[in-house]
Order: sequence, then C-alpha cells, then structure tokens
Amino acid sequence: MSGLYLYDDARARAFEPFASARPISEMRAGAWLIRARWRAMLDATESWFIAGERHTDFDEPGATAAAGKVPTGSIVVNARCVPALPSDPTGAARRAASCSMWQCGNRLAAVRLREPVDLALLADGSLSLDSLAAGTGAIGTIDGWWLDEVWDFIRLLPEQLASDLARIVAVGTDGTATMSKRTGDLVLGDHPVLVAQRAIIEPNVLFDATAGPIVIDAGSSVRAFTRITGPCYIGRDVSVMGGDITGCSIGDKSKVRGELSATIVLGYSNKGHDGFVGHSYLGRWVNLGAGTITSNLKNTYGAVSLWTPAGVRDTGMQFLGTLFGDHVKTGIGLRLTTGTVLGAGANVYGSMPPKGVAPFSWGDAAPYATYHADKFMETAGRMMARRHVELSPRARRHLLRVHRERWSVLAEGETT
Repeated sequence: MSGLYLYDDARARAFEPFASARPISEMRAGAWLIRARWRAMLDATESWFIAGERHTDFDEPGATAAAGKVPTGSIVVNARCVPALPSDPTGAARRAASCSMWQCGNRLAAVRLREPVDLALLADGSLSLDSLAAGTGAIGTIDGWWLDEVWDFIRLLPEQLASDLARIVAVGTDGTATMSKRTGDLVLGDHPVLVAQRAIIEPNVLFDATAGPIVIDAGSSVRAFTRITGPCYIGRDVSVMGGDITGCSIGDKSKVRGELSATIVLGYSNKGHDGFVGHSYLGRWVNLGAGTITSNLKNTYGAVSLWTPAGVRDTGMQFLGTLFGDHVKTGIGLRLTTGTVLGAGANVYGSMPPKGVAPFSWGDAAPYATYHADKFMETAGRMMARRHVELSPRARRHLLRVHRERWSVLAEGETT
C-alpha cells in the first residue's frame, strides 16, 4: 500500500471551533475517526495529515504531520470526504490497488500521484485534488459522505452511525475487541446489541434496539438503570454513569451521564453529571460542569443559525445544539442556546454566553477576559494526567500556537 495523506482543503480549515486546534482528519464522523476510515478502506498501515503549518506539532497517537514532499505513488485524499466503512475490507483494498483516482458521489475524493508534490503547494489548502497529476489506473468509486459545513458532522450522524454499526455487526471491529450478542439483557427491538468481552454491563440496563444496533466496545462500563437507544456506539474505556443515551457516538475514555441525544464525543471528555446535551459535538478534553444544558430546538421550530468564520449562517437544521472545541470547560448550571460555538480552550460559566465565543475566553459574561496561556497549560496538564496522558513538550508547543493565533468574534460573526 502506498503512503496515505489526508488533506485539509481551505473549506475544511474553516470548520471552527475545531479546525484551529486539530486536523479535520482527526475528527470523529459517525463511529470512527476520518483517518481510521480511510486507513481501513485503503488498507493503509501509515498515514500523514496535511493541514497547514499551524498543526506541525499536533501530537496525538496515530496522527503525524507530513513533511518535505509527498512522494510519487502516494494517495492524497480530501479529509472532508467520509468514506463508508467497507463491508469487505480485503476486497476493497485489492480493488483499490489498481486505481489512481477515487470518486465519492460526483466529486474527486482521492488521487494517486504520478509525480511528487511539494507540500508548499498544499500549504494554504487552496489547491484542489483535480490539480494534482494522477496516474493512469482505473477510477474507483467510494460510498460515503461529504462534509461541506461543520454542522454536517451532526446532520449526517444518524445515517453514518446506521451504516457503521451495520458494518461492525457484519465483520466485527478492528480485530482487537471480541464482540458478542447479548442474551438475557433487557432488550427492546430486533436490531443487534453487541458488547465486547471486556465491557461491564451492570444489571437493569435497558438496550432499546428498536431503531438501530448498539455496540459497546472493549473496556467500557454501563451503570445500572441506564437506557441506551440505538443506533448508538460506545467506544473503548467509556464510563456510562447513568441516564438516557440516544443515537450517540461516544469516543474512547470519556465519561457520560444524564440525557444525551444525537451527539458526538470525540474522546477523553467528561459529561459526568445530569443535564441535557443534544445534537452537539464535544471535542477532545472537554469538561462540562454539573447541570450544563444545551438547547437544540428553537421555540419557533425554525432553522438554527450558527456562528462561522464567514458570519452567522442559516444551517437549515431544525435541531442543532453546541459545538465544543478542544479543552472547553463549562461552569455549573451553564445554559447554552441553539447553535452555540465555544472556541478551543474557552472556560465559561455564569450567564448564558453568546452564540459565538472566541478560543481561550474566560469569565461569566461577555466581554470575556483571555485565559492566560500558562494557567491554561497548567489546567490542561492536570486534566490529561487524570487519564494517564502526558502533555508532551510537542503538544504544549501546539497549544501555545493555537492560543497565540486564536481568532476573535466580532460583529455579525466576523473574525480576526
């Protein structure tokens, strides 16, 4: 298998509040990271991301920034394309070996290079894959979805989860977690409920598989009197501490409790208390104070507007909650209106914040103070240590750069 390079184009680099802190290929779409999806589809054992100089020091397992030139024969993929998990991974990889281009829908999703490409040409994300010189092999077809807007992570979640869980039911996970069907549990509906052998399910957990499958991955635990409604994916080493979890994708080493609906948790985040969170996305290392509540539906039942770097936009979605960037912290009882965006590193409490909150904001009401970088690093290091993860010197450099290059929210959603 040739080298795999995941490219954030200019559109992906505007997916705030996430893109300023992480490559889009390191986002969870449906049950899996985008990077993991492409690696499974093309049987790639190694991959690199191309997301601009600002992410050179991004430091998470499995994520490596590209350097130098992208060599001949490498495959460059658009990270906004979310491929469906293959039902036949071996066959998919075999078919891919003869391809030089791949289409998803009517758009070019990936190119195998006929000649090397200098990373400088991809530095700002403006170059399209159509501009790259492809080989002379076949044109492959990919089933999947395109992320054209940041809210598409939530809009497409039900469809992606249904597809992903059907694949997991058919062929298992990635081979390291043995899954088995549950018998004797409280189960509603006819869809499968799969639980890894190392997962712990206490008595009196209700699995509602009426609308879709439920998968509980290795090392996770579900406390008694929890209701989990499919389609739902609970990742590895997750603690589900009670409540009603419906149609969610909960990433590894997270803690959740209370009412969650149609929400993605990237991983290593805490929602350990009661409070409704719906149609929302929690980035990495997020901590929600007790009683933090998101609104996901307007009283008028109209479409929700969302702050973006290009201004406040009409999403066309009736249900949309809050997008929490990496390392966001909320105070006790914080209320969040529909379509709220909290930038990376923000620490907000008190009254209801505005729809757009800049990264590293601090305080109980706008205008917010700026979270001092040294204090932020101290808090981040403490939280990460609780999950036995070190805030490495490289990760520290990355977060300091995110802090230094943070955007501001101006009138009508403009940024600086």
